[in-house]
Amino acid sequence: MLRRYVAPILLGAFMGLPAVADEVTTFTLENGLEAVVIEDHRAPVVTHMLWYRVGSADEEAGTSGIAHFLEHLMFKGTDMLAPGEFSATVEAQGGNDNAFTSWDFTAYFQRVAADRLELMMKMEANRMRGLILSEEDVRTERGVILEERNQRTDSDPGALFGEQRRAAQYMNHRYGVPIIGWRHEIEDLSREDALAFYQKYYAPNNAILIVAGDVDPEQVKALAETYYGPIAPTPGLTERLRPAEPPQLAERRLKMTDPRVAQPYVIRTYIAPERNPGDQAQAAALTYLAELLGGNGTTSVLAKALQFGEGAKAVYTSAFYDGTSLDLSNFGFAIVPVPGVSLQEAEDAMDGVIASFLEEGVDPAAFERLKRQLRADEIYARDDVDGLARRYGQALTSGLTVADVQDWATVLQAVTPEDVMNAARAVLDRNKAVTGWLMREEAGQ
Repeated sequence: MLRRYVAPILLGAFMGLPAVADEVTTFTLENGLEAVVIEDHRAPVVTHMLWYRVGSADEEAGTSGIAHFLEHLMFKGTDMLAPGEFSATVEAQGGNDNAFTSWDFTAYFQRVAADRLELMMKMEANRMRGLILSEEDVRTERGVILEERNQRTDSDPGALFGEQRRAAQYMNHRYGVPIIGWRHEIEDLSREDALAFYQKYYAPNNAILIVAGDVDPEQVKALAETYYGPIAPTPGLTERLRPAEPPQLAERRLKMTDPRVAQPYVIRTYIAPERNPGDQAQAAALTYLAELLGGNGTTSVLAKALQFGEGAKAVYTSAFYDGTSLDLSNFGFAIVPVPGVSLQEAEDAMDGVIASFLEEGVDPAAFERLKRQLRADEIYARDDVDGLARRYGQALTSGLTVADVQDWATVLQAVTPEDVMNAARAVLDRNKAVTGWLMREEAGQ
């Protein structure tokens, strides 16, 4: 059954902007495949995405990187397509394709002319179960991933530092393991590991189809029934069960030195709640908190206090939060000191600003400006059909619903300064934080 959701965004009336709506239709096939169709008829193009409810946080211990490894291997041959033929076919249609892996999901997409949707669906459905892997495929692609790790992680002290901090933040949960995997475990990943992961998780009852653009929902459903409908589900596939993170009782601190560091900095992250289905209020308040404290390089609380004037302590400050995750997220701060200011002085200055904010509260004028900006951002985001498709895919694979996605703008507008301060006091607890210093080896800070 097709179910249509039309979520009007009436906030435009406050800004002289036209009201807009997400034209969203959903359906579920008999084999468990869920589908979301987002209509946008302004251009004859379509984005076809297939999201799997499996990411690196679902890997078994000892096989880190297998989710990302399989993402690469999915571009090898199938029983219908030769190696490399998938992407070559998309390119021949004038489109583009790619894939990405996170802790909570793995997604594949193609953007093509609307009349090429059937071909995309046919090919993507085929590789859901038709992947063919040789030992040579696995050996070659393993080398590619090791080189990717060399370039993006091992040669970048900031990336290595990030791995160490996440491992300290999440002592038991798999969010503490890098998506690309630990090098020594990548080296041991085998064809059998990849096929076992593929056969278990790449199934219609573990996938969400997102089609966005110049399409008709009835047509999309008919195509999905034709190509995805015959695929058998994985029997006995249960809810995702992950190791729970124990309560953090004391601050964790780490210092990392590396002669390649161009600019020393301090970063602190706190365990923070994620967006939950039907309960997004605290996540919305934390979104405001991050924007108020460090979301803007000139007008945020940290920037105004630390980056300007003769007594400036920092060349850069930020606060950040993203609540779209299946399990506990984190809220963070970063500060890059000006030359001559030590990391300890920078951290102390940052802490002083945070303490003042907790004492003084939210500036009403800044809060109203931010509320208007978030309102505008939500409206303008709906002009990006690819972004909308990703928004729904990420949310649904992180445990949220279509209604949660469509309610988010309203939830954001309902936040009050009191909500922000309550969220700040609940989350900004140093006993739930990891504080890290990254510095040059010779700096001795």
